[in-house]
Amino acid sequence: MAVPIKMDDRLRRIHSGQNTRVKELRRAFGEAAPNAEGEVAVEGMHIVEEAIRSGLRLTTVFFSESAKERAHKLLPQLSSHTEALLLPDEVFASAVPSETPQGVAALVRVKSFALDEMFVPAPALLVAIAGLQDPGNLGTIARSAEAFEVTGLLLGERTVSPWNWKAVRASAGSLFRLPALKIELATALREMKARGVRVLTTSSHKGTAITEVDLRAPVAFIVGGEGAGVPKDVLAQADEVVVIPHSSKVESLNAGIAASILLYEAARQRKSQ
Repeated sequence: MAVPIKMDDRLRRIHSGQNTRVKELRRAFGEAAPNAEGEVAVEGMHIVEEAIRSGLRLTTVFFSESAKERAHKLLPQLSSHTEALLLPDEVFASAVPSETPQGVAALVRVKSFALDEMFVPAPALLVAIAGLQDPGNLGTIARSAEAFEVTGLLLGERTVSPWNWKAVRASAGSLFRLPALKIELATALREMKARGVRVLTTSSHKGTAITEVDLRAPVAFIVGGEGAGVPKDVLAQADEVVVIPHSSKVESLNAGIAASILLYEAARQRKSQ
């Protein structure tokens, strides 16, 4: 008869912040990009569980001493190949970026996508991000993109990394599942036009009301950065400029909110088709 593995037998205690995996966790949070093994760093019980639910491979999970009881819930969900480390609170805090750590973090192998995958299933619905710097806004856009069945998220120059820990948290796990690709916007625009995708950009004041635009065909929304908006060279290549009608008392909408409204309207039109 097999002997059940006790939780304490599964957890390996680490005492030093110079441990190889702890150093890798710290580095991965700092660089906000996949390492040579395709791992990114994530933090928080909910986000780690979302990674598991998304079918990703968790290579190492880290618990702080004060959050040890959370291991009772999480360890049964982990593969037997996942390393589980228990760290002193101060060592854990030194490796994660949040000011109030939840005591659970992980190194996760994320999926990579090719440009061709951004256009299926048809009709394509794309969001291209031009110079968005706020990770919370990017996470909000990704969450709405998954909710409204976007086929691909294209991240242009000067856009915050999708693996910034704040972006991952704001996406509530959508960035684990949504096809996303960092790409030069000029390349993305050429590819979209070659595939018959209409390119729409947004403006706060001038343009066609979004409810009057046919969004049932393949379409891509270009979302600009905070303040600067969509770069002029990108605007010049757009097929149409659209606006979200709103009170003149408000100068403009938050990028994440605006993108969510655009995507809702696209989804509404497609479902009524």
